[in-house]
Amino acid sequence: MNRLKACGCRTVQAAFRLAIPFLPYRRPECVSSVAELPALLSARGCGRALVVTSPSVAKMAGTRQLLEALEAADIACFVYSGTVPNPTTDTVEEALAVYRRGNCQAIVGVGGGSSLDCAKAVGVRAVLPNRPLSKSKGVLKVRRPLPPLAAVPTTAGTGSEATIAAVITDAKTRDKYAISDFSLIPDYAVLDPSLTATLPPHLTASTGMDALTHAVEAFIGRSTTPDTRKDALTAVKLIFANLERACRDGSDLEARRSMLTASFQAGCAFTKSYVGYVHAVAHSLGGAYDVAHGYTNAVVLPVVLRAYGANIHPQLAQLAQAAGLAAPGADRQAAALSFLGGLEKLKSQCGIGSSIPELCREDIPALARHADREANPLYPVPVLMDAKELENIYEQLL
Repeated sequence: MNRLKACGCRTVQAAFRLAIPFLPYRRPECVSSVAELPALLSARGCGRALVVTSPSVAKMAGTRQLLEALEAADIACFVYSGTVPNPTTDTVEEALAVYRRGNCQAIVGVGGGSSLDCAKAVGVRAVLPNRPLSKSKGVLKVRRPLPPLAAVPTTAGTGSEATIAAVITDAKTRDKYAISDFSLIPDYAVLDPSLTATLPPHLTASTGMDALTHAVEAFIGRSTTPDTRKDALTAVKLIFANLERACRDGSDLEARRSMLTASFQAGCAFTKSYVGYVHAVAHSLGGAYDVAHGYTNAVVLPVVLRAYGANIHPQLAQLAQAAGLAAPGADRQAAALSFLGGLEKLKSQCGIGSSIPELCREDIPALARHADREANPLYPVPVLMDAKELENIYEQLL
């Protein structure tokens, strides 16, 4: 990256880093069972709720249990079950129509990150009815409270139940963008491991690696705080101890609960300390080829970490110790390399490969420019890269 652009990037990042202690970050109130949610919504005076979910999650026993619990508390439910992976502006508008028909007062997102992000975006459109969603793209463009919002994750990975962001794909242009505002942080996060027990191994793996990516990128960036470092280290420790167990035995509710906790902690870390080039590259691939975000993050993560080189060895050494891959006081470089080795081993154990089959070489320049626009100047990455340098990352994914 040329010196002038690099200086501009670091100036913007420094301003955001200085502002972090003064910004209104908050943690959702966590509950451990769907049975606890109706009382919380009733206490807020909510008698009509939109439930946003996907076709497969709508059929789950846990979803039926949630709907029955809400209705038993005299909360009328209006269900939108059309959420798709990488939710689009069209799905948001469809869910918004259900919200309006039901005169809803609260929104409950049930499912993976796609459903939770769709629920957040519906909230944005509900409070900004005369503005298209694209006008809220970026940071702090909403600036008004959403209706009471509950997030009920059925995967342990996205961290959307704790974050300020929703990622949406424009239905016409396929441009994938984030809406980030403090009002998008859910009021409640329901971390119920029984809802993740039927998640198949490949989804358990990809969503778990998504959470790991959040924790790692938050930890190695230049906008960390004592709280985010603590959250990230806790998440890394839990993921290395429990992800393979959860993949191997879906009924292991202890491992499932630990993965939900890890996802939440990682979400709290990256919503404050941001992500980096792994996410910028993954978002470009998701928008272009509709590939699963968690899986893509898992493939891209070790490639980007190696590209950062020795610049992040001190941080990787700490992560290695948290993951149980290196002893305290171990040689820093050796510990860092042990983390990279442990990451590759965990990927292999979970059945995750090292390439993106959908990627076409001729698309790489445009994808790299998209990632450059997303990441720079905002993401506080340890090493700055421009579009040309990012092309090398994509080349390694072929």
